[in-house]
Amino acid sequence: MAEAFKFELVSPERLMVSEDVEEVVVPGQEGYFTVLAKHAPVMATLQPGVIEVKTAAGQTERYCVFGGFVDIMPEACTLLAESAVNVNDIDPADIEQRISNAREDVEDAKDDDSRSKAMMYLDQLTTLQGAILPA
Repeated sequence: MAEAFKFELVSPERLMVSEDVEEVVVPGQEGYFTVLAKHAPVMATLQPGVIEVKTAAGQTERYCVFGGFVDIMPEACTLLAESAVNVNDIDPADIEQRISNAREDVEDAKDDDSRSKAMMYLDQLTTLQGAILPA
């Protein structure tokens, strides 16, 4: 059995998770990575994706996040999400609206850098949509 550590998932609306966990898989801006107890201190930005949390009780929970930051210390991991929802509670219309807004941002971009960032966000959202919603 893996060693447990404190994990908190915080959205602007509320504290969504605060419990001891064995493992957290995080969608970092540079790709997914796994956090275990005694992880080296790291602060990283998040991309839209799914967080997988293995609780100390052995259950796996999944949450969809839309950006934010993760602060990792050897004894704790705190994820500050711009927006978060349990995968079981996802509203397909919300994902569609976010994709529609991202498409508008691509069209309205004033320069190549803005357009590139908007296209990357749109790609992340459409990949996320395909990964968590039935076809």
